[in-house]
Order: sequence, then structure tokens, then C-alpha cells
Amino acid sequence: MKYIKGIDRKQMVLFPERIDEYIVDDNPVQFVDVFVDRLDLNEVGFKHTELADTGRPPYNLGDLLKLYVYGYLNRIRSSRWLEKECKRNVELIWLLKKLAPDFKTIAVVRKEVLAWQKFRNNKNAKVNWQFTTEDARIKLSRLYPTLES
Repeated sequence: MKYIKGIDRKQMVLFPERIDEYIVDDNPVQFVDVFVDRLDLNEVGFKHTELADTGRPPYNLGDLLKLYVYGYLNRIRSSRWLEKECKRNVELIWLLKKLAPDFKTIAVVRKEVLAWQKFRNNKNAKVNWQFTTEDARIKLSRLYPTLES
């Protein structure tokens, strides 16, 4: 009797041609993507949303916020663990469009989010998230049961 064999690692196509094939429509990472894309980070109160004319271009704060929210939802608190996950987790590779920030950059975003939370809490301000339940239902329609008559 022979063992079950895997595929040859040296073949040209090991994974599907598109990474979208791994991320199904009802995956929570789809919700994180839509949620953060709908935020106006400058209006909400985040600093560093305007680009400088000189220097190295930064990561998009929205992409880094997606990483932060993903880590929060999946109980990954360490910046170093998030850095590792960016390189090996298919959901994060899809969510961040194959960006892999280092742990120092992730830590800076964490500090920015905490500063934003403190600012908003001290101000007792309300945030208009610009995200409706209907948007979520359209994007994640498979999560909601349907009633058949």
C-alpha cells in the first residue's frame, strides 16, 4: 500500500492563480475590509492622514488600521506576531494586499489608535462611522439566513 502523496513543490502553480479564491464571501475579513474603507480617517480624528511632500511614502493608515482590527478580532495583541502573520496568513495577505509592515510600524499604529481613543473619550464625541447595516448585509449576504415561504 502506498502513502498519499502531496504535490511537487517545484511545480509552477502551487496555489490558485488568484488569492481571492481563498477568501470566501462570508469571511469576516471581508467585513473588516469594507468597514475600514468606509471610514474617513481624517474626519474621525486620526493624525498623520495627510501625505508629506518629502521623504519615503508611508503605509496607508487605512491598511494598518485593518491590520489592527484584524488582530483585535483574532486575539493577536503582539506587534511581532502581527508582523509574522502578515507574511504567512492568507487572510492578512489578502486584506493588506501583500503588504508586510514591520513590528515597529505596527506599534506606532497601535499608539495612534490609543491616542485617538483617549482624545475621543475625553471629548465625549460621537463618531459617524459612515457604515450601514445594509452595506454589511450586501457584502456578507451568506451569513444571514433566508426565510423560504
